[in-house]
Amino acid sequence: MRVLLIGSGGREHALAWALAKSPRLTKLFVAPGNAGTAKLAENVALDPNDHAAVLAFVTSQKIDFVVIGPDAQVVAGLGDDVRAIGIPCFGPSREAAQLEGSKSFTKALCDEMDIPTAAYAKFDAEAPALAYVRDQGAPIVIKADGLALGKGVTVAMTLEEAEAAIRDCFAGAFGASGAEVVIEEFLEGEEVSVFVLCDGVNSLPLATAQDHKRAFDGDKGPNTGGMGAYSPAPVMTPELMERTLTEIIAPTISGMAARGTPYQGVLFAGLMLTRAGPKLIEYNARFGDPETQVLMMRLKSDLLDLLLATATGQLAGHTAEWDPRTALTVVLASRGYPGSYQKGTEIRGAESLDSADIRVFHAGTRRDGERLLSNGGRVLNVTALGSSVEEAQDRAYRAVDAIDWPDGFARRDIGWRAIARTRA
Repeated sequence: MRVLLIGSGGREHALAWALAKSPRLTKLFVAPGNAGTAKLAENVALDPNDHAAVLAFVTSQKIDFVVIGPDAQVVAGLGDDVRAIGIPCFGPSREAAQLEGSKSFTKALCDEMDIPTAAYAKFDAEAPALAYVRDQGAPIVIKADGLALGKGVTVAMTLEEAEAAIRDCFAGAFGASGAEVVIEEFLEGEEVSVFVLCDGVNSLPLATAQDHKRAFDGDKGPNTGGMGAYSPAPVMTPELMERTLTEIIAPTISGMAARGTPYQGVLFAGLMLTRAGPKLIEYNARFGDPETQVLMMRLKSDLLDLLLATATGQLAGHTAEWDPRTALTVVLASRGYPGSYQKGTEIRGAESLDSADIRVFHAGTRRDGERLLSNGGRVLNVTALGSSVEEAQDRAYRAVDAIDWPDGFARRDIGWRAIARTRA
């Protein structure tokens, strides 16, 4: 099969790496890709936001299957446009992708299907939003309704933080995504990510993971797109997984189908494990980043088969086989991220580290001749397998320390929750 993968981040490098192992693959293109995907596939200088250009490439290159990585293209309906010319595409419809594109849409579905989630209120003006948080008090959670690159959520521990977050949204900090604001109750517990493939009717649970959103050790600093992750998440017991599938995933799939907008793609559920059980924090309508990196390190099944079955409504009967070991990834980011940072700084030593148990996935990278240069905020994902979280962590950080990049930084405590649990 001739496959086009849309995206340029660490998620897409990990997906390309897994897709490249499929015996069904004859040619892989990545648009626009990065320095890492260039070693696995042919990078294509396409703007994924230019749907006409993407469709022209799909037609001219006789592409058999398109896989969409990033949220922006999913929510913008690129999948609909690809399917309209008769080509299968992994990625939900524009209507179904509102599960990620609009937090208020998801909250309304939760109300309709009795899905456990945080109590909330929605506002399209600053004054009533401010009045609401003053009445509710802190801690409280402020969310820009639309896409905000993983940075539109503020867990406000004080009223001052909550008010500042609301003012930022309505002042345009997140563009049109902040024109409406969802304010939620603060849920106490531990966060976990669950990934499920859905073909509109059938579902296939994949694996669990835990992300680290804050920029610095000890979960300090601003929220980011993710500074590291590990899989599986030991906190997610079989009982909690069964409750999640029964109380959250299944009613979501049936509710979307009943609305006439069946969900086909990967459903990424961000959960809070509360004393009352799992509650939905949010949905994403694509694979997570950096969670995909650890999932792909553990996946033993043919990814191309699974994604194609999902996209064509033929997921029934499929299973996914996993390496039982732990995978852990550490994000190397440009100094200053998630604020302003410099691009074009040289990275040495990253491309000689790959082995059976270690893989360096590229995110924001580009090549200048033989030199590897930074080209974004999150730049590399140093990923390792181990028989335990401790072993995977040790291997990952040994690899991190072997990379010569003075202009980068990483958190040094990825996996701390799981390690603390084993030592308790």
